[in-house]
Amino acid sequence: MKLNFSTPKIYTGGVLISEWSKLTKLQKEEALNKDWFVYYSFRDPRTQKLKRQPYIKAGVNKFKTKRERIAFLRTMQNALLELLQAGFSPYEDNSELEAQLFSKEESNTKIKRTIAVSEKAQEKTQKAQNISENTDKTEEISLVKAFELGLRLKEKLMNQSSFTKYKSRIRRFDKWLNAKGYGKGSINAIDKKLVIEYLNEVLQNSSARNRNNTRTDISSLFQILEDNEIIQENYIKKINVLKSVPKRNKTYTPKLQKDLYEYIETNDKILLLFIQFISYNFLRPIEVCRLRVEDIDIKDKKLYVKAKNSPVKIKIIPEILLEQLPDLSDKDPKSFLFTQNAIGGEWSIAEENKRDHFTKRFKKVKDYFKLGNEYGLYSFRHTFITKLYRELRKSNSPFETKSKLILITGHTTITALEKYLRDIDAELPEDYSFLFK
Repeated sequence: MKLNFSTPKIYTGGVLISEWSKLTKLQKEEALNKDWFVYYSFRDPRTQKLKRQPYIKAGVNKFKTKRERIAFLRTMQNALLELLQAGFSPYEDNSELEAQLFSKEESNTKIKRTIAVSEKAQEKTQKAQNISENTDKTEEISLVKAFELGLRLKEKLMNQSSFTKYKSRIRRFDKWLNAKGYGKGSINAIDKKLVIEYLNEVLQNSSARNRNNTRTDISSLFQILEDNEIIQENYIKKINVLKSVPKRNKTYTPKLQKDLYEYIETNDKILLLFIQFISYNFLRPIEVCRLRVEDIDIKDKKLYVKAKNSPVKIKIIPEILLEQLPDLSDKDPKSFLFTQNAIGGEWSIAEENKRDHFTKRFKKVKDYFKLGNEYGLYSFRHTFITKLYRELRKSNSPFETKSKLILITGHTTITALEKYLRDIDAELPEDYSFLFK
């Protein structure tokens, strides 16, 4: 059975109260200059849908400190919840309920006060029913402010490269909403049906994978808004995920890999060393771009890399890669290992741009060999992990092979490694022709 009301929540000036100690003095002042209040929704007897009720302030904004306001509002919040659970309705006469409550010895002033405030809210609601829905929306959080808050908080939780992509997707959604006429409205005007309409457009213009990623990013934003009590529910989570075919780079054949190495060694030695870090240390291209000279410990044969799934990951440098490294003793330890023209130097551009630089550089090699989009820098990682797996399998069981391989590739779990090996077809059966004879 559906509840007739939502759990009362507290609006605290557009900031997370749990993050109060981390806010600047100016941010705290801005939050305190806004109205704080308790809000909830109740099922409209005419439409049978939950409808936002007038906000309950009860003089809380006369208090000048966060401590006073939050203590007052939590008392109001708890008292209102008790009333709602006891049967209070802003659409009905509550005098009988009031008599029942006040006849009990445990009733206290906070319940009395909440009833008084809620009954005033009831009067406002009844007056508004026959006029317009605008009365309920005058104090709601605008779409612009809600998105700004969500992005500001999300930026603190993501690394810069991930946030750039995330922000780009949210801005495209925001632009679409503006074009539809929702830009100056309330965040509560955005519903599940509208988001589905946008995701369908994304699907038509790109792919199921991009549509799913867009859904994930919008859901992440709305989850922050729900956690911050800006919206009642993150309904994006209820939107289905479409089946999509993952795009991955193709593995090179032994002969093609050898030909590529020989060609690149002759024409671009910096690119070759970049590729060897992918091939022998199984780094992702962007991880190679992050490397600084100080991350290479020649003496101890260790490599310190900021990986996808950990702040800093330590890997050994295999001898086959050590032999390829130039003398780095005269380089500034803080300089990047790879730049566009030299090993060791300054290169003050974003990581993504560095990766794009080497991707375009490798594109010239691909063009020479007439290779399609299914091949890329990532293909070297797939190729050499496959080669290593098959070599280990010659003398080890599947479990032993994976146990040794996971220490080398950097996968966090055996399950993740097994999925990766299936995706790149690392394990193939022996010839089974004799079974047909």
